[in-house]
Amino acid sequence: MPPPVDEEIDLYEVLEIEKGASKIEIKKAYHKAALAHHPDKVAEDDRAEAETRFKAAKQAYEILSDDDKRHMYDTHGMAAFDPSRGGMGGEGPDIDDIFAQMFGGMGGFGGMPGMGGMGGMPGGRNVPRKGRSVEQEYEVSLEELYKGKTTKFSSTKNIICNMCKGSGGKQGAKSNSCAVCNGRGAKQVLRQVGPGLVTQETVPCGNCSGSGQVIPEKHRCKKCKGKKVVETRNVLELYIPRGARQGERIVLAGEADQVPDQEPGDIIFTLTETPHDVFERAGADLRAELKVSLVEALTGFNRVVITHLDGRGLKLNVQQPDGNVLRPGQILKIEGEGMPIKRSDARGDLYLVVDVEFPEDGWLKNDAAVQKLRDALPKDDKPEEKHEEVEEVDVEWDADMEDYGAGSGDPRAGGAEWEDDDEEAEGPQCATQ
Repeated sequence: MPPPVDEEIDLYEVLEIEKGASKIEIKKAYHKAALAHHPDKVAEDDRAEAETRFKAAKQAYEILSDDDKRHMYDTHGMAAFDPSRGGMGGEGPDIDDIFAQMFGGMGGFGGMPGMGGMGGMPGGRNVPRKGRSVEQEYEVSLEELYKGKTTKFSSTKNIICNMCKGSGGKQGAKSNSCAVCNGRGAKQVLRQVGPGLVTQETVPCGNCSGSGQVIPEKHRCKKCKGKKVVETRNVLELYIPRGARQGERIVLAGEADQVPDQEPGDIIFTLTETPHDVFERAGADLRAELKVSLVEALTGFNRVVITHLDGRGLKLNVQQPDGNVLRPGQILKIEGEGMPIKRSDARGDLYLVVDVEFPEDGWLKNDAAVQKLRDALPKDDKPEEKHEEVEEVDVEWDADMEDYGAGSGDPRAGGAEWEDDDEEAEGPQCATQ
């Protein structure tokens, strides 16, 4: 008898989430784990372990993201998904109870999906079921999400053999029960899901392609050699709409491998947005840094400040009426220059966060230049505080001070980070041209 499923496996620990996590939290955790453990993104020496963790995360997501399967897991653990536990005399959950939860009380499991026929349906009739879908991640840049993208790629898949119509044999040929799976169409294998953690799962038999039957060699179809399917290559088109987001799934229906007596599965792409050097995305809005000189912060400017995702230059005309100034951390909002909103002509907004670049040390060359600047800047009209005793002290200029910004926590840093409490004050006006 094959060993039971390892009861120590905890799907919540695999995704590093709490047991009460929401579907959104589960999805985010899966995407994070999938990115961290994707076999293509690690060194070759770590690929085997990464693949194991990647598959474990995928299994955890498939179970926990489905309400019925999650309920079964929370109730029975991984044993709920192990067919061998159904007849163990109280050692595991009742298999009829499990399948009643999954399929709404079909009564008996007759033939499991993937075991050569749906079975178990009223009247015992065979109902074509959908084949396995293929899921993979597709990296896309923020520019491509902004403009939309259509790409074509070659795909190799199995299709039903047109010579034998998917029977695998010559006309009138009879099949025999598969010796590898004893006609069940599936076999049980052990899979490692983590250090010291092994789970048992049922997979289609490769010898009979899950049918439970094989054609004797001399009676096999000459074209497919009894496999019932042949390999073909075709060109598929993937369309990513403008405004699509991280984690969205794009489905190419029916483009996965064909299997006799089954509806073909789908090819499913999950979008993964790569980080951008300039812009950050928040839903339909964009955020970027706006670097201005001290002169521009004090007097305004009229220039191209940023190159947008479609290659356009955005020109800002920032006027400084009544001596208004731009302050570090201040935000300028440009309406309608964010991301496109799907199925709409609307767009989000662009938020530019001001970063004032101060001049280099030594930019004032002499006392006359210093006095000229003092004359131009507003006078400090605060009265000098009166003290009974005044001591004059010297300050030593620290050349490393620039490494300790305000609010860094270092005693040399000075005051806290800039905060503009006057949110109602009228700020500089900006416009795109």
